[in-house]
Amino acid sequence: MITSGGIDCMELLAKSYVDPGDVVVVESPTYLGGIMAFRGYEADVRGVPMDDDGMRVDVLADQLAGGLRPKIVYTIPDYQNPTGLSMSADRRTELAGLARRYGFLICEDVAYRELGFGALFPPPPRSAPPAPALRARPLATPAPAQPPASLWSLAPDVVLQAGTGSKIFFPGVRLGWAAGPQQVISRLVVAKQNSDQCSGALGQRMFEEYGRAGHLDRQIVASRALYARRAELITQALAAHMPDGTTWTTPRGGFYVWLTAPDGVDTVALSAVARDRKVAYVPGRPFYPGDAGATQIRLAYSRVADHLIDEGIRRIGEVLKTGMEGK
Repeated sequence: MITSGGIDCMELLAKSYVDPGDVVVVESPTYLGGIMAFRGYEADVRGVPMDDDGMRVDVLADQLAGGLRPKIVYTIPDYQNPTGLSMSADRRTELAGLARRYGFLICEDVAYRELGFGALFPPPPRSAPPAPALRARPLATPAPAQPPASLWSLAPDVVLQAGTGSKIFFPGVRLGWAAGPQQVISRLVVAKQNSDQCSGALGQRMFEEYGRAGHLDRQIVASRALYARRAELITQALAAHMPDGTTWTTPRGGFYVWLTAPDGVDTVALSAVARDRKVAYVPGRPFYPGDAGATQIRLAYSRVADHLIDEGIRRIGEVLKTGMEGK
């Protein structure tokens, strides 16, 4: 079915399936809009930790064996928001098997799946000296990073895929899709009649014509190159300007870098200091269903002009050092 963006799919799913107190499992951290969508229908949202290979499916398996019975497991397996990490192929297979065994539905958010650019550049050494003028090297046109098979393709009987055109077309057209088991889609269609009734026809026609003319395929290629270049610039800038003890993820696609400041730094409290220096970030706490993320921030490089990235990261580094000095 056609939806009004990816968040519409999550809202309709929660509206159709979640009763107060039902358990919904999410990655920890995860997209804050997902947490809000499920909590809006009084779900008991539980977090499962992540590592470099995505959701710790082994931890979820232990929780299920111990009696946890979620109705839905929500995941962003490709270039996740906010961490930029992706779920390994083995874990995808294992997660699909758990869904069948324990009877829960997987909601797979594929907002960034088409925007992989792979290992086009090596991560700089942590001790890299500041460059006089950080500049991304010229890159060949990125080929798709070929992420592992989608969860929906692995297990269409237990997976609802939520997609969106906002990252590959443009955000002003609120357009996406939901693909999944027929009985699930049927309930979402009914639920949509009591929300916005249908997604905008004008946006659908624009998207159709844009795709039929081949523009969408060309735009995705150009987008990969743009984000690969900015990902390299932000990675270089982080190596040059972050205080000792700071760590961050290395993007291989999508929009985001997930940064962890040294212990004791309160990124929520420092957000006002950052605004005073004309720079902004999203503190980590809202991305967790529990009380975590106090030292973390999400950085998005997708919209920031190339020439502003280094200066912006330099200012954020100064802000974090201010927080360290107060400890």
